[in-house]
Amino acid sequence: MSKLYEKYRALKSEDTSKFYLFKSGIFYIFLDEDAIKMSEILNLKLTNLNETVVKCGFPVKNLDKYLHVLKLYNYEIDIIDSIQSTAYSSQNYLQNDSVKKLIEDIATIDFNHLSITEAFSFIEDITNKAKSLLKYFH
Repeated sequence: MSKLYEKYRALKSEDTSKFYLFKSGIFYIFLDEDAIKMSEILNLKLTNLNETVVKCGFPVKNLDKYLHVLKLYNYEIDIIDSIQSTAYSSQNYLQNDSVKKLIEDIATIDFNHLSITEAFSFIEDITNKAKSLLKYFH
């Protein structure tokens, strides 16, 4: 049995009402019973994880689109970023991911090589990103 499936079974044993979405490389995937239900709702193709378990998924870049659709159905989706990580609600996952990206943007700037124009542009960009994150905190 794969570690991914073991994590899925452990989470399902804690709460069967939630759907668990796993980040796997450049895709998000649902497994087993969750995959069967989500493939019907989201029109995703079912494939085999192994001989006994099915999966369905979509590219990472489409996360917002699919979460929006699932929110319309009032499904509770928890997202697991890695097998070692905790399951986050979709709202908390998006919030944490957005904050992480903002911090990465700030950390990669080499202020010693920015012109005044580039510095002001960077400040404006970071300010806009920070303002867009406020929606998660209200």
